[in-house]
Amino acid sequence: MDYRGGVADDGPAPNRPRTVESVEARRLAERLGGSLLPFAEEMFEVIAGEIEEVRSDQETAALTLASCVSTVETGLTMLRHGIPVERAEAPVAALEHARHMAARGMSIDSTLRFYRLGHAFFWEWWIAAVSDEVDDAKRLAAVLAETARFSFAYTDAVSAEVSAELLAERDRRQRRIAAMREDVVAEILAGEAVDAATAERTLGFSLDRPLLAFLCRTEGDPGTLESAAAALVAALGGERPLLLAQGVDALLGWVSVAVSKTADPAAVAAATAEAAPGVHVAVGSVSSGLDGFRSSHDQAVRAQRVVSLAGHRAPSFTRFEDVALVDLLSTDLSSARALVARELGALAEDDERSAVLRDFLRAYLAANGNQTAVAAALGLHRNTVRQRLARAEELRGSAVTQRTSELFAALLLVDALGDSVLGSG
Repeated sequence: MDYRGGVADDGPAPNRPRTVESVEARRLAERLGGSLLPFAEEMFEVIAGEIEEVRSDQETAALTLASCVSTVETGLTMLRHGIPVERAEAPVAALEHARHMAARGMSIDSTLRFYRLGHAFFWEWWIAAVSDEVDDAKRLAAVLAETARFSFAYTDAVSAEVSAELLAERDRRQRRIAAMREDVVAEILAGEAVDAATAERTLGFSLDRPLLAFLCRTEGDPGTLESAAAALVAALGGERPLLLAQGVDALLGWVSVAVSKTADPAAVAAATAEAAPGVHVAVGSVSSGLDGFRSSHDQAVRAQRVVSLAGHRAPSFTRFEDVALVDLLSTDLSSARALVARELGALAEDDERSAVLRDFLRAYLAANGNQTAVAAALGLHRNTVRQRLARAEELRGSAVTQRTSELFAALLLVDALGDSVLGSG
C-alpha cells in the first residue's frame, strides 16, 4: 500500500535505487541543511567526547569537523533531491580524514568509530525531528523506515570508501618507508658516507648496540621466511628486527642482541627448524655501528653461499664463524677445485671408498698423526689404522707428512662442500 508522498510500507523493490520520496523527510533535510554548521559542530562535540585522539590533536580535530560537515551535507543533499544512495561517494574531507588517520597509525575499526558515533548522533536527532513533523503513527513508521534504509546505506557506502582509502594510504606509506629503508641499507652496505643518526631514524633500528645480521632463504613457501626470522630473534633473545625482503625467496634482517646472553647454537638451530622446516638461516657475527651492520651482513651472505655450495637441504642454521675458513678457501671456486685435485689425487673421487679414507685422514691429521688416538677415536684396530694410512698415501700419491696444511685444507673443502669441489662438481 502506498502512502501520501510516495512512501511504501513494503520497502523498495530488490533492484530499485534507494531514494527518499517522502515530502516530510525532504523538507526536514532542507531545513537541517540551513543550519548545518551548528549541527555538525554538535556532532563533532559528541565524537570528541568519545575519542581521545580528537581532543588531543588540533589537526585531527579540524579534519574531523570538516568530515562531519561534508558527510552530513552530502547526505542531506542526496536525500533532499532524491538522489539514489547507490551514487554516494565519500566527500573529499572524509577521504583526507582517512589518510590522516592512516598517517597516525589508526586502525580501520578505530577510524570507522567516527562514523558509527556520527551516524548514531544523526539518527537520534532525526527520529526526534521526524516525530515532531509527523503525527500519524503509521505514517511516522513509514517515513522513518524509508530514511533509515537511506541513511544506513549512505553511511555504509561512505564507510566502505573511507576504509579502502585508509588501507590504500597505509600501503602507500609502507611502500615509501620500505623504499627509504632499502635506499639507506644499500648506501650503508656500499660503504657510502651515511650519517648514523639519520640512518637510525629512517630504519627505526639502533646501530650503536650489539647487532647481528641474518639471511633466511627458502625454495618452498615464502610465507615461512618471517616465521624463521621470528623464531631466530626469539631464540637469540633479540628485540624487534629490521627486515628487508630480497625477492620472493629470501629475507634479510638485523637484530639487536645482548652479548651477555649468548644463545646455544644448537637451541637456535632447533627453534628455527621447528618454526620453518623449509628455510635456510645464515647469520653473521655480533658487531655494532655502521661498519658492524655492513660486516655482519657480508658474513651472513657468505655463510649462505657456503650452504648453497654444499647443497644442504632445508632446514639449516649456519653461523659464519663455523664456516669462515671454508668460505675463505672457496672464494675462488676454480682454485679450490684445483687444490682438492692436486692434494688428494685419486682420493678426490666421489665414491664410498674414497670418502672413508678422507674421513680417516681428517681424523689422523686432527690427532697430529697419533695412531693410538686415531684408533680410539674411530674404533679401529691399530693394524687397520696402518693399512688405511698406507692406502690413503698410495692413492694420494705422496705421504701425509708432505704439504700437511694443504692436505688438511683440501679435506676440509671436500667435507664441507662435497660435489662442488670434487671431480663430479
